[in-house]
Amino acid sequence: MTEHFQLHPQLAADSVWLADWPLCQLRLINDQHYPWFILVPRRVGVRDVIDLSELDQDQLWLESRTLSIYLKTDYQPDKLNLAALGNMVPQLHLHHIVRFQSDKSWPAPVWGKFPAHPYNTTDLAVLQQIWSERSSAARNLYVSG
Repeated sequence: MTEHFQLHPQLAADSVWLADWPLCQLRLINDQHYPWFILVPRRVGVRDVIDLSELDQDQLWLESRTLSIYLKTDYQPDKLNLAALGNMVPQLHLHHIVRFQSDKSWPAPVWGKFPAHPYNTTDLAVLQQIWSERSSAARNLYVSG
């Protein structure tokens, strides 16, 4: 029996699908307090970056770099946090959290500080449209090798 990629239920509950990139699912954490995106490699049983093949690791970093460039350009943050903790959700997922000195949690971590404030349907639709357009270009992101 062949296993297929399945998103961890907690990631599915906390986030909204935006696009499929060559390796990763791009998702938005459904919390307006912070522009917070995650990349989830569509690989079965992967808990840590080193569990990916070398080529997939390179692809993950390429997709992360691309997402980071978009986020720094769009939001012009004071800091862009990247994290892959996995203590609560073991499936590998790489957080990209746009931080500002004016945000509710600054300078502390965002986890567990405040209840999530979900996006309204209009704002979510705008973000989904933006990332749908960008993802057409992102589908061509492949590590040469």
